[in-house]
Amino acid sequence: MIPLWRRATALLRRPLTPLTPLQFPTSGFPVIPQSQLLEEEHFDEFRSGQYCPVKIGNVLASNRYQVVGKLGLGSTSTGWLARNLINHYFVSLKIFNRDHGKTCQNELPIVRTALETLSIDHPQGTHQCLVQPPMWDSWKDLLTRNPSGRFSDVLLKGGLRHLLLALDYLHSECKLVHTADNILHAIADPGILATFVQAELNMPSPRKTHLAPSRLRFPAITRNHDAQPDVYRSPEVMMQAPWSYSVDIWNVGAMIWDVFECGYLFRGRDPAPVKGYYTTRAHLAEVVGLLGLPPGDSLGRGRRSREFFDEDGKWIANVPIPTGNSLEKAEKYLTGRNKAMFLDFVGGMLTWRPEDRKTAAQLLEHPWLATWEIKD
Repeated sequence: MIPLWRRATALLRRPLTPLTPLQFPTSGFPVIPQSQLLEEEHFDEFRSGQYCPVKIGNVLASNRYQVVGKLGLGSTSTGWLARNLINHYFVSLKIFNRDHGKTCQNELPIVRTALETLSIDHPQGTHQCLVQPPMWDSWKDLLTRNPSGRFSDVLLKGGLRHLLLALDYLHSECKLVHTADNILHAIADPGILATFVQAELNMPSPRKTHLAPSRLRFPAITRNHDAQPDVYRSPEVMMQAPWSYSVDIWNVGAMIWDVFECGYLFRGRDPAPVKGYYTTRAHLAEVVGLLGLPPGDSLGRGRRSREFFDEDGKWIANVPIPTGNSLEKAEKYLTGRNKAMFLDFVGGMLTWRPEDRKTAAQLLEHPWLATWEIKD
């Protein structure tokens, strides 16, 4: 007689019956005019045919993955939610532009959650694809859902621990700079993905219809965005000095204000020529107002330093330096010893000299982050 445990093991190992691809609506969805640029169509790479043309409902990789929704896009890739029709689970597909296939191979050894890579053939060329488990909310989503509009100090500490561990891994093991990608969390309830798919079946997302395989022409588009969001940009990036891992640390320090203090630490809103627009000079003026003038040795590193400071390190840009600012005044929610320790923690990230900033590993050992409850 076969033991019960062996029969149970055999059942678990039994191959699953492949799923039948879902039939997504081919009509009944809002149609976007051809003249309206949508998402990646704003990028020059789209006009040159670099992006892989993917549609919801497509079945890829020898009938293994069916695309069921779009997750996002970037200048080098698009992201899609897909069902593994063989093993019955959801994945995210990061499909790279034609000329960025090497990026996919570079990411595979360092993305610990990567499941596999695959190639997607198209008449215009081959696209590399990174397959990963789908993720959930970003920090921005958590802020939006929180009635207070901010993280508590306990939530902030928990999030920062995970973030700094990830940065330490990127800096120490992978030798990579993170720049400013979204910070995502794992999905606690996979059932929400099935709900997402059902919503796409019932209420298809807006899309364009291509009646013939014609070559579309788009108006000329200029791109003026930098690698980092304006308000998180570090001084060395603004002055076009050489930069490395420490820009990530500055980013974290500036981002903390966004999620914990209900507002940006720096805004960079220039009073002229067009009031309210972001400029580098206005941003640097705010940094000077908060940290004081930069050390002389840091000015010599930047190609744009002389636009803002003279040879003696004095401010010469035609925008006033804000007065009366400090990290202590900007922090509104903590008191006593807890506040002092928090300001010391953040102060280790926000320094003019990149080499003076704490590393991710050092910040993980800081007393404020290591203590859940701080009493006066």
